[in-house]
Amino acid sequence: MKPLATHQALPEALVQAAIAWAVRVNYNQPSAQDLKAFNQWLQAEPLHAIAWQRVSSFKGFEAELGPLPNAVAHDALQSALQLRSKQHTTTRRQALKLLSLTAMAIPCVWLVREQAPWQRMLADASTTVGEQKTLHLEDGSTLILNTDSAVRIALTGTERVITLLRGEIEITTGPDAKARAQQGSKRPLWVHTPMGRMQALGTRFTVRLYDARARIDVQEGAVALHPANSHNTAVATVLAGESHWLTAQESYLADSPGFAANAWVDGVVAGQNIELQVLLAELERYRHGRIVCDPRIGHMRVSGLFHLHDTDRTLQFLAHTLPVELHYRTRWWVTVAPAKNP
Repeated sequence: MKPLATHQALPEALVQAAIAWAVRVNYNQPSAQDLKAFNQWLQAEPLHAIAWQRVSSFKGFEAELGPLPNAVAHDALQSALQLRSKQHTTTRRQALKLLSLTAMAIPCVWLVREQAPWQRMLADASTTVGEQKTLHLEDGSTLILNTDSAVRIALTGTERVITLLRGEIEITTGPDAKARAQQGSKRPLWVHTPMGRMQALGTRFTVRLYDARARIDVQEGAVALHPANSHNTAVATVLAGESHWLTAQESYLADSPGFAANAWVDGVVAGQNIELQVLLAELERYRHGRIVCDPRIGHMRVSGLFHLHDTDRTLQFLAHTLPVELHYRTRWWVTVAPAKNP
């Protein structure tokens, strides 16, 4: 019997399914029907067993679900599954009743999914929500991972490749002195993303993944961009002080988001006349749960340095300096709304 290739890449949907089973089986008391369904899923395909092995052996899984009570994690998942299965068969009144019963549980399902992303299970290095990490690579390069990020690192005899699987990184390229002494030149340094790849040309730059594109901000040197569908041809070279979007088809200039692209390295959002809703969306990346901005105050403008390592304290600061107030539904769900008595 051929052994399972436990190192092979897995589809995201498959790893997400394994995460769902981990919550369903390991939290609270699974029913006999749950266990039967799990065993059927596990034995249906060899890749299912690989996905389960990776999820169950991932050391950060239980730690990151720690804030969720067992019953909440299990019941939230059950509620979401029930809602999905009934959405095509219930009457409108029944559906509304079911939605009201699961209104508090569904955010917990969202939290479970967000706190156990599959990319970390496939990575050489990763960070959890709110964590940042600095890596010093053997070629002399420095790699900084922002919150909720994951990378693979491959330094071979011919090239240096950093694959950004999730989140955001800053890279300062190193001299690659050993390769230069042995081969007479540095190995090229590439950053791979789902949208394409980029070659660092003696530089310092940040790369951040969005749903269908990546943002590249260059602080020093230059970066050549190769969209995934460009037939290995560079379509743009981003110089120091410039910002570009990269998609699978093209690259184009990026406008300023209203804050310094790499200020997160120093633990702050450096905003200059930034919309409040943009600031709150950034703060949300560094905390467990949701920050909801009331649309009535979303376009309010703010400036300053807003600290990332204690987002509750930053929110309190905003509430004391702006005509807004905070409403905590749970520790994971806070709404920023107009102050009733500004």
